[in-house]
Amino acid sequence: MSHKILNGKKGIIFGALDHNSIAWKTAEAVVEAGAKIVLTNAPIALRMGSINELAEKTNSPLIPADATSIEDLESLIIKSTEYFGGKIDFVLHSIGMSINVRKGKHYTDLNHSWMTKGWDISAVSFHKLMQVLFKNNAMNEWGSIIALTYIAAQRTFPNYNDMADNKAYLESIARSFGYFFGKEKNVRVNTISQSPTLTKAGEGVKGLQSFLKYAEKTSPLGNATAEDCAKYTVMMFSDYSKKVTLQNLFHDGGFSNVGVSQEIIDSLE
Repeated sequence: MSHKILNGKKGIIFGALDHNSIAWKTAEAVVEAGAKIVLTNAPIALRMGSINELAEKTNSPLIPADATSIEDLESLIIKSTEYFGGKIDFVLHSIGMSINVRKGKHYTDLNHSWMTKGWDISAVSFHKLMQVLFKNNAMNEWGSIIALTYIAAQRTFPNYNDMADNKAYLESIARSFGYFFGKEKNVRVNTISQSPTLTKAGEGVKGLQSFLKYAEKTSPLGNATAEDCAKYTVMMFSDYSKKVTLQNLFHDGGFSNVGVSQEIIDSLE
């Protein structure tokens, strides 16, 4: 990506864990596009992943923060604005986790304590993050906030389990908070509904490999990769999308508008 469409912009990337993470690819892409970033993830995730390598590669500070903790988020925002010497232009929320999925619990037999924990991490954290940004007036005018989601928020995918509920709530928060961020701060808030992608979080979904093949055969353009999503996010962080807000943007090769593809029909005959 040779165009520096984020030149001079500053932002925070949540959720980079390893080389397969969409957040990892996005961090690389936004820096290549001219931006300066702060990387953050939960302390436990920092021990599990290789984000220090990304911090070194992008010449970015790494600030641990539990996205479910208002105190941690406030500290993160204060430290980030001090590092940048001013307000923030963009934020990526790439956070999702279901203990029920990890533990193999069926949707009809959920552990509701685990469900609440996953809901807090995957969706409520987005509200907490925006509330801290809003109250601290930390975003520059015409800034852009993006959260990553999945079409299971609208359609049933049995093995996606309670993550589907988390994503539906995440998208609602984006619209509801995005209204106030737009009206009062001229900041836009959107979600990107990405193709199924082989990431650390996705590995826990039963049958993911088979579904990746199904989605590839259904999508006219094929599945969007993590790198594709990173480039799309760069555009959404740029001034080229400054009047786009409250949208759930499908980035899935056309999967979301296909009933059935000829390839699927042929495979069943």
